[in-house]
Amino acid sequence: MIGMKPLADGNVLKSKTATAVECLHYAMSLPTSTVISGMESMDRLNQGLNAARTFKPLSKEQIAALLKRTAPAAEDGKFEPFKTTSQYDGTAQNPQWLG
Repeated sequence: MIGMKPLADGNVLKSKTATAVECLHYAMSLPTSTVISGMESMDRLNQGLNAARTFKPLSKEQIAALLKRTAPAAEDGKFEPFKTTSQYDGTAQNPQWLG
């Protein structure tokens, strides 16, 4: 299994409920073979390298605490526009693709 977009295109960070490293460590603690994270700048590359260097699988308690802390921000979908809007839907943005 491949984990993609562990920072939700940066939207998770806008909620100010978790850090980038926490998000990456969470994704890396799931049963995935690979976690893919964007590297669009040197800062993002260094962030990913830091997360990899400091990674220790999160305990069940740590995961529960992180999910509890982030749950209120996830309730209305404000920080998940890829799920709640057509902003990331290529077909919605390009209806001509449907013929």
